[in-house]
Amino acid sequence: MKKYAVIVAAGSGIRMGSVLPKQFLLIHNKPILWYTLHTFLKSYKDINIILVLPAEYYDTGLAVCDEMNAAYPIRAVVGGDTRFHSVQKGLSLIDEESIVFIHDAVRCLLSPSLIHHCFEETQKFGSAIPCVDARDSIRLIHATGHKSIKRSEIKLVQTPQTFQSAILLPAYQTNYQEEFTDDASVVEAAGYEVHLVDGESNNIKITTPLDLAIAEELLDPPQFSV
Repeated sequence: MKKYAVIVAAGSGIRMGSVLPKQFLLIHNKPILWYTLHTFLKSYKDINIILVLPAEYYDTGLAVCDEMNAAYPIRAVVGGDTRFHSVQKGLSLIDEESIVFIHDAVRCLLSPSLIHHCFEETQKFGSAIPCVDARDSIRLIHATGHKSIKRSEIKLVQTPQTFQSAILLPAYQTNYQEEFTDDASVVEAAGYEVHLVDGESNNIKITTPLDLAIAEELLDPPQFSV
């Protein structure tokens, strides 16, 4: 079956405290986005990548694509006002039956094994949402205070969130709602159940300078090509 990866790289990265969006910050002289693209291209030679970029850094993103030596040209599109709208724009380029990965560009530490597992589970169940257990104590804030809740009942959700196109594409033919915090919530709102799979503890979203330092320790300097 055809494979598509919509890589969402349209964010501004305000919490990083950098003028440059975090997906273009360098680790071992390569931008974070480069590592993410490399992992997907290494996972499947026949994967079609759609890169969603901020308008102001569109050319910067294309320059990263030019380095990748992909078997299929990486297509790029300008993102929208929210992540939801950016994903919508990426999905607009898909018009055939396929398995679709949607992945945050700044989760550059994922492994090919996770990508393969999500693909295989999606073939069987229609979707695959990688999650990890909550390690810290959890408290729920409500109108009159807060209360402790069982962390065993909490999952922390990651990407790539993966779906059969027959489920995902119709689900995104809707208007934005604040409840749409990820792709699984959009699909659930369309009436589908989603299938959870084990994520990876290293698959962190690089949001702060500390996350960047962790990624630098975990990533080896690039000495390879796709």
